[in-house]
Formats: sequence, C-alpha cells, structure tokens
Amino acid sequence: MKMQRFLVVLTLLNLTLLAFSLAQTRPAVAEGAPQVLRGRALEIVDERGRVRASLSVLPATTQPNGESVPETVLLRLITERGRPSVKISASEQAAGASLAGPSGTKDTYVIVQASGTTSSLRLRNEDGREQLVKP
Repeated sequence: MKMQRFLVVLTLLNLTLLAFSLAQTRPAVAEGAPQVLRGRALEIVDERGRVRASLSVLPATTQPNGESVPETVLLRLITERGRPSVKISASEQAAGASLAGPSGTKDTYVIVQASGTTSSLRLRNEDGREQLVKP
C-alpha cells in the first residue's frame, strides 16, 4: 500500500511539474538579424553548384618578374559558362573595373582604371581595334 501511495504522489508531482512548464511557454521569436557577416571570401552559386559570383581578399604577392602586387579586394560576376565577365578590384595603389564580352569572344572588353594619380579607359573590339582614353 505504501508503494502504491508513493507512486500516486510521484505521478501527481510529475503532472504538476508538466502543467507548470507548459504554462511557462512563450511563443518562439526569431532573433534579430546579425549585424555583421564576416569571412575570408563569399561565393554565390547557382542551382548546379557553379560559382556565379565571388568576393574575396587576395593577399599581396610577388610575381616571378619581381613585380609586387598589393593586397586586393576582388568582386567577380561569372556567366553560366564560367567566364568572369565583370571584375571590380580595389587596393591601396589602384582600383578598376573590367567588363568582358560574351563567352564566345576573347578580345572584347572595357577596362576603367585609376592607378596612383592617373586614370584610363581602354576599349577593345574582337576585330582588334582598340582605343585608349587618358585625360
């Protein structure tokens, strides 16, 4: 009899605790959006997993000819065939943007560049005609 009474009291205690915890529930509320997204690079991919846009910080390097290339931030927009058609770059020494022609072309592009104290605009067609504009 003592055991049965103990089990009844324990069951009533568990039901009381359950009722109390259910009464304390609050509606689920999503946290606010994070203020900053941090990382070394960002890639946006299409439904097939191919990179279609990337944003990265390229470290400073020295080329085989001894020329030093500063740390650069580079944004690339890439076509469905994998061609980086739009590039925008920025470093302490220079900034620029290039627009390449469609995937079937090799030499059609526009380059806008500001390097040091000079700027330029280079236009090139697939037929080899080119124009360089400097102020």
